[in-house]
Amino acid sequence: MIYMNTKTKGYILGTIAAATYGMNPLFALPLYQGGMNPESVLFFRYMTAIPILAVMIKARGRSFKVNRKETLTLVAMGLLVAISSLTLFQSYNYMEAGIASTILFVYPIMVALIMSLVFKEKLTMMTGLCLLLALGGISMLYKGGDGTTLSLTGTVLALASALTYAIYIVGINQTTLKHTATLTVTFYVLVFGVTLFIIRLLTGVELTVPSPDKWYLWLNVLALAVFPTAISFLCTTSAIQYIGSTPTAILGALEPVTAIIFGITIFGERLTLRESIGIVMILIAVTLVIAGGGITSYMVRFRKLFPRLPHRRP
Repeated sequence: MIYMNTKTKGYILGTIAAATYGMNPLFALPLYQGGMNPESVLFFRYMTAIPILAVMIKARGRSFKVNRKETLTLVAMGLLVAISSLTLFQSYNYMEAGIASTILFVYPIMVALIMSLVFKEKLTMMTGLCLLLALGGISMLYKGGDGTTLSLTGTVLALASALTYAIYIVGINQTTLKHTATLTVTFYVLVFGVTLFIIRLLTGVELTVPSPDKWYLWLNVLALAVFPTAISFLCTTSAIQYIGSTPTAILGALEPVTAIIFGITIFGERLTLRESIGIVMILIAVTLVIAGGGITSYMVRFRKLFPRLPHRRP
């Protein structure tokens, strides 16, 4: 049997989290083409993922119990994640999903800046270099060669998604959650997050579903719940436990690479020289993250959020 150290586990989990989160457009865009709006897609996505996580919690023997302080924190975190999801999915209506995804992944820069400015965390040279390389690589993936003007509304929405997600990453680092299991945190983040979409649907936004002759689109809803939601969220929080939030965030820059790969293999898109350079820059940044052992000490308090829980006594 092959045993992996905690850093290796963290890098693998962070990569899986990025790759699965990159599947958002793959499953969401066909639902848009089938007549669904962003609120409806996200409502069904969250409502499908919640029971999946509930089953996982029961299967692992974890508890659903949280105290009042934890509940208040989880409400805030759930709303932040929901706002981030909604603004990202809304941005797909104003620009190509790949471009929206590249803009979204400026959030590692925002995380590092928030931690540096607000919490006075030291921004190391290695961290700064990796962030700059990842951001530069992401910018190279933007297909701006045809002279089209980037949508201001779409850009603002994608940046809002990045900012709220960055605040979530920083804000979830609360002592009230340090003894709460990863599965339980993720479950309640989705439970409280779905309330935003319920409110939107009750206050004027139409609830749309795939037409009966396109019943197979419900498989896209299921895929959204499993891959970019349940699997991605769980792998992200577990990766943070092992290697810290900044390396995990930088590994998230692999998401645009995933989008490019799907575009080539599934939708027949061509890989340009500009995109190739961007992918190489991102891979270099990721390699530096993996090679730079000292970077994992950055934002160390995040590791306290998901400690290993003791085995339950029979």
